[in-house]
Parts: sequence; C-alpha cells; structure tokens
Amino acid sequence: MTMHHGFVAYDLRTTDPDAAGVFYTRLMGWRLEHTPDGGQVFFAGSRAFGGLQLLPERARSQGAPAHWLGHLGTEDVEETLRRFVGHGGQQLGPVRQEATGRRVALLKDAQGAAVALSDATPGSGVPPFEWHELNTTDREQAWACYSGLFGWRTTSSVELGPPFGRYQCFTWDDARGDMGGMVDSARLPGVHTHWLFYLGVENLTETLGRLEQLGGRTMNGPMRVPSGDWVAQCEDPQGAAFALRQRGHRE
Repeated sequence: MTMHHGFVAYDLRTTDPDAAGVFYTRLMGWRLEHTPDGGQVFFAGSRAFGGLQLLPERARSQGAPAHWLGHLGTEDVEETLRRFVGHGGQQLGPVRQEATGRRVALLKDAQGAAVALSDATPGSGVPPFEWHELNTTDREQAWACYSGLFGWRTTSSVELGPPFGRYQCFTWDDARGDMGGMVDSARLPGVHTHWLFYLGVENLTETLGRLEQLGGRTMNGPMRVPSGDWVAQCEDPQGAAFALRQRGHRE
C-alpha cells in the first residue's frame, strides 16, 4: 500500500506557549483559537493548520528543544506506523486520539528526525508552510522510506559538493510543484537530524526585521537558492527552528 500524502498539520511544541503565540501572531498575522479541552489552534486566514502545545516534560528531560512537529497524513495510522518502524523508525509512545478526533503517532525516522503520523483531514486553502526540508545523515535511505510509504516523487536535484552532496527535491502534489528537499547536512558537527519547515512571506527583509524586534533570531541568511528564491533560517524566542522563504526577487 503506497499512499500519496504529505504534511497535513504542524504543531508547535514549546516551553512557553503564551509567549510563542504572541510571537507568531505578530510575525505572521496568524490568529489563535482555544479548544474546549484547553488547547490552542493556529489559523492562517480561515485555515486551521496546527496546534500550540507545551513541550512535554519527558521530552524536555531528554533534551528535546522547542520545535515544530510536522504531521504526515495517512488513512491508517497504525498500519503506516508499523511500516515506518519496519524502515528503522522508532515509535515514541502509544497512538493517541486527540480532542479534535484525529489519531496521532509520534516517531523518529531511522536517522533520528522527529515526525508525526496523523489521520487529520487537511484544511482548505494553501498551508503557510510551503517548503519541507529534511536535514539527515543518509538521504538515500531516508528517501526510500518516505517515498515508499507516501508515494513522493523526485523532481530535481542540485549537487552542492562536499560535505553535503546532492540536494534532492521532491513533491507529493504535482499541481503545486516542488514541496521540499532532502540533504545530508546532519553529517556536519553540531547539526542534528530534523525536518525544517519554511513559511512563505511576501517580503523577506521586512519579515526578518519584525522577527528580530519580536525577539527571534536569524541563524543563517538571507541567501539566494538555486530556484531563485530567497531564504533565511531562523529561531523563535524559545529556540524553535523554522525558516522563511520569499519567492523570486528580494527587495
């Protein structure tokens, strides 16, 4: 069974949900709504795309930083989880059913990048995260896992040279074009395996200025990538990594 799914939701797991909520609503113009169980949900326009959660104490005690957690869509969470573990993944706790009704499983892939499986239905409209980058130690093995389970397709690649090798682009939605890339950047000292999610912005310079005023940090960039887009890797005030992407020319 090969599915054709990508990321359907994105949760921010953080050490200070109230402060993080203020940061992103002011940076991106999002809004937050409270759920009956006391949780909070991010909205970009009319689209609900993920939750705002306190980073669990167990995760903090094991050294996990604040982070964005992407949910990969599947009709059968348990079966996809079983197959993911067969590819060398590690299940992190039992499958749970949330107040929203979605079933969620947390895991790490064979190289250690955290990801979730979810039977959540994608919201209408385009999600705010428009690029999905896996920083890993074994791109070929990771690609075999994700493409085999979710039906992703290679679109193009760029040779970056040592120590990175090939940056491989992929899609799960031909109508939307490239959706992300994989690269062996986590082979470098100090870089851990992780998914990095890119928010689309109209004006990167302006957004970076606002980010720093709100207490965030620009970690790398701005820089132009081979597609002609401009990107910057960032951290929010609690240390959660994300990136910004402006298509085409930069003002």
